[in-house]
Amino acid sequence: MSLTIENILLIGSILLFVSIVAGKTSYRFGVPTLILFLAIGMLAGSEGIGGILFNDPKLAQFIGIISLNFILFSGGLDTSWATVKPIMKKGFMLSTVGVLLTALSLGTFVWFITDFTIYESMLLGSIVSSTDAAAVFSILRSKSLALKTNLRPTLELESGSNDPMAYVLTIAFLSLVVNQDKSLLSIIPMFLQQMILGGLAGFLFGKLSKLIINRIHLDFEGLYPVLVIALMFITFSATDSVGGNGFLAIYICAVYLGNQDLIHKKTILKMFDGLAWLMQIVLFLTLGLLVYPQDIFPVMGVGLLISIFLILVARPLSVFLSLLPFKLRLNNRLYISWVGLRGAVPIVFATYPLLAGIDKAGMIFNIVFFISVTSVLIQGTTLSVLAKWLHVALPEKVKPLDPTDLLLVEHPKTTLTEIDILDNSYPINKKIVDLNFPRTAIIAMIKRNEKYITPHGSTIIEANDKLIVLANTPKGIDQVYEILRIKKEHEPVD
Repeated sequence: MSLTIENILLIGSILLFVSIVAGKTSYRFGVPTLILFLAIGMLAGSEGIGGILFNDPKLAQFIGIISLNFILFSGGLDTSWATVKPIMKKGFMLSTVGVLLTALSLGTFVWFITDFTIYESMLLGSIVSSTDAAAVFSILRSKSLALKTNLRPTLELESGSNDPMAYVLTIAFLSLVVNQDKSLLSIIPMFLQQMILGGLAGFLFGKLSKLIINRIHLDFEGLYPVLVIALMFITFSATDSVGGNGFLAIYICAVYLGNQDLIHKKTILKMFDGLAWLMQIVLFLTLGLLVYPQDIFPVMGVGLLISIFLILVARPLSVFLSLLPFKLRLNNRLYISWVGLRGAVPIVFATYPLLAGIDKAGMIFNIVFFISVTSVLIQGTTLSVLAKWLHVALPEKVKPLDPTDLLLVEHPKTTLTEIDILDNSYPINKKIVDLNFPRTAIIAMIKRNEKYITPHGSTIIEANDKLIVLANTPKGIDQVYEILRIKKEHEPVD
C-alpha cells in the first residue's frame, strides 16, 4: 500500500492509536514502549501486514529533526537548574569527552572486525556514540525510578545534552568519508564553531524568548505553547543557518526557560510533555516503516558483536575515563555505564550517510538500527533490576494523601513553608510573575477557600490565600518573606 492524501490520516491515526494502547500495557511485560512503536512501524511496512511502502530517507530525516526538536526542548524545560548544578561538570564530561571516547573506541573495533575504512568505521562509531534522550527520558520517567546520589539528573542531563556532540562527530566524519583528501585536523574548526555558536545562541535565544513570552500579552492561554513552539524552531533554524549546533541551542534555551518565571508556564510544560510523547511515537513509527527486515538479517552477526562491544566495553570505558576527575562510587559508575541506551537518535543520524550516497550507507543504517533495538531491549528492560542489584535505587515510599506532605515526598531536598496572605498585604492583586521570586523558590500551590489550586505566572494573589512555598534552602524561604514584605512568623518545615 502506498501513502496517499486520501488514506494518510486514517492510517496515521490508526497507527498512533495502536501505539498508545500497546504502550499502555507494555511495561507489564517489561517491554519498553519505544520498541513497540518501532515494531508497529515495521509491521505496518511493506514487508509487514500493513504493506505500506515507505522508502524516503529524506522525509524520515526531516521528521526525525522535527521530533528531536520537541524531545530535546521538552527535556530541557523539565530540567531543574538547582538539581543539575551540582552535577553539571559530570554531565558535561559525559556528554563531550564520554561521547568522543565512545565514538573512537567503537570505531576502532569496527575497523578491526569489518572491511570498513577507518573513516567509515569512525562514522559508524560517531552515529551511535550518544545516549538517546527519548529512550532515557521515557524509560526513567515511566518507570518512576528513584535513584540515589543525583544519578537520575546526571543521566537525564547527559542524554539531553550529548546529541549535539554526536551530531558534530557524525557530520565531521561523513565529510571525511565523502572528501577523502581532507585531513583529520580540518574538522576541528567546524567542531569549535558548532559548539561555541550553538551554546551562545541557546543562551541568547533563551533570554530573548523569556522577554517575548512575558511581554507579549496574548489574549488566549492556549496560544502561549504555540508561541514557544515558534520560538523553539526559530532558535534551531537561526543557529543552524549561522553554522552553530541547533540541537545544542534549543536544549540550552529550554533549560534556561524551564528555570525562569514565565506566564502560563505550567500550560506550556504540559503541552510540551504531550507533544514530546507524540513526536517519540511518530519518530519511531516512521523509522520502523523505513526499515526493511530482510536487510537487517544479513548484518545481525556483525551487529551483535558491535552492540556487545558497545554495551560491555566502549560505554563503560568512556564513562570510567570521563569521570576519573570525580569521586564516585563503583556501583554508581557501573549504573551510569549501563544506562547508555541507544534509540531513535542514532537511526536518524544514520540517514545522513544514506542521503550523502556513500558506498556502505545501507549497511551502516541497518547495523545502527540493530544496535539501537538491542540496546533498548537489553539495557532498557533491566534498568530497575540493575538499580536494585547495584544498590542505587531508593526504597519505594507510600505517598501520603495530604498535598503538602506529598510535595515533601516528591521534593525531599527542599524546604517547605506556608505563608498566609492577610488583608492589605503587599502581594494582593499582583501576578506571581511580577513578584520576582528568587530562582531557588517557587509557589507550588495556593490554598484558596479550602481548595488547593496549582498556580502559574499570571495567577493573581488574593487576600486570605495560603501560599505553599518550596525552596532549596531555608535562606530561600527568608528571601521569599522579604519579597512578599511579610513578617516571618513560622519556621519552615524540613
